[in-house]
Amino acid sequence: MVEPDRHRFKVAILWRGDAQARAEARPETSRLAAVFAALKGQGIAAEPAVYSDELMDQVRDQLLPMDAVLVWADPIAGGLRRTALDRLLRHLASAGILVSAHPDVIGKMGVKEVLYRTRELDWGTDTHLYETAAAFEAQFPARVAAGPRVLKQNRGNGGIGVWKVEAAGAETVRVQEARRAAEPEVTSLAAFMSLCRDYFAEGGRLIDQPFQLRHLDGMVRCYMSGGQVVGFGRQLVRALAPPEAGPASPRLYSGPDDVRFQRLRGLMDQDWTPAMARRLDIDPAALPVIWDADFLLGPRTPEGEDSYVLCEINASSVFPIPDEAPAALAETLRQRLVERRNRRAADA
Repeated sequence: MVEPDRHRFKVAILWRGDAQARAEARPETSRLAAVFAALKGQGIAAEPAVYSDELMDQVRDQLLPMDAVLVWADPIAGGLRRTALDRLLRHLASAGILVSAHPDVIGKMGVKEVLYRTRELDWGTDTHLYETAAAFEAQFPARVAAGPRVLKQNRGNGGIGVWKVEAAGAETVRVQEARRAAEPEVTSLAAFMSLCRDYFAEGGRLIDQPFQLRHLDGMVRCYMSGGQVVGFGRQLVRALAPPEAGPASPRLYSGPDDVRFQRLRGLMDQDWTPAMARRLDIDPAALPVIWDADFLLGPRTPEGEDSYVLCEINASSVFPIPDEAPAALAETLRQRLVERRNRRAADA
């Protein structure tokens, strides 16, 4: 039931852009048109809020009267990071505005370190964390000598700072970055580790996992709203694959009832997501209104079923999404806003 106008919630949807993009932004012509429509269907008044650091004052003034701000902004975009934006979002949250995803939540679950901190869940594998370049240079050579490894910088997107590394000979390695169109190359192990020192700047870290042998069998993306699965995406990935593997396939989307993934759905809804929230000290009500978890296929179980190895969690800018996801996102947001309003009324 749509609420009377006097009780309607006001929400801004934020994404990056310049002054012209901000002036021209319209709900019906944006890439998030389906999200705007779903929010309207829940009786939520939503408007675009195009952001850049240069437009900080305008955007802050627009957002302060809002009940919620939904954010689509990658951690790295065009060489820009989210430092100023995250500072603004924390300010808004401290003023009582619901921010999704909150930067502190992203800092716990939307970084590669989540692979290390949740490694003991059934989605985990032989994962290591290097907090300093010295630790990396001391420990990594023995691990890569034992088999191919995948290194991931803690914060990034688009395959930036994700490397497959395997021994190629005495003191040499074959390396390939997951960035699109990157080619494998052979270099000395010492030279590669020297290149990686930049990943430790400003408190950065590297995460180290074994290369998954079923990598070419495809990736399953599990779309979540809060603690519930709202859809899936299946794709043959070719990042970190040799050129002869051919091109990647398009990602094919499906709803939460896709029969192929009901075991994964049950694991995410009932086990893995609650366990992750406990381990990372995240209030379930603070889980993003839209996020996703990427899984590679691990070894088959004794019963012949697929196992799943967590590859990464995306919580900063999840799009595109399955057709079923906008309605679920809007319902999650409405429920949270109603609960917040009711708590405030009870405390008044």
